[in-house]
Amino acid sequence: MKLLEDFFVGQQFVLALYTVDEQAIIDFATAFDPQPFHTLSDHPRTHALGGLMASGWHTTAIFMRLAVDAYMSDAAIFTSPGVDNVRWLAPVRAGDTVEGCVTITSARASASKPDRGIVQADARLWNQDAVAVLSLSTTAFIATREGFKEAFWSGSY
Repeated sequence: MKLLEDFFVGQQFVLALYTVDEQAIIDFATAFDPQPFHTLSDHPRTHALGGLMASGWHTTAIFMRLAVDAYMSDAAIFTSPGVDNVRWLAPVRAGDTVEGCVTITSARASASKPDRGIVQADARLWNQDAVAVLSLSTTAFIATREGFKEAFWSGSY
């Protein structure tokens, strides 16, 4: 289990490759962002924009899955207060393969809660042509070694 003390500025986590499927684009957008350029490949607006494209929220959800797989599932994360500076830099299209990297920009103890710390990171995804498609900054509250021991032994974690 990765604790606050295991994170350091400059540390990087490589995100795996993920190939985006046309049906997944349509299914996600139908449920959460039903605009024609995400759901209808033959719509005039879709053609005007160069073809069907994933919702930016879908691209962000793909990032989240890759980040969980790369490092978050093994971290003692309490929660997150949010994500900042989300930018959809280029469209993600059916057949694109994205990959990425997360770089820790800050790792410090909380001033108000000694059982945890705050880890901040910048993340990027790019496609198979090395074109950046997503950037964002994350913040997470992560247990300290002492805080994890207390939570683990008390059964609250």
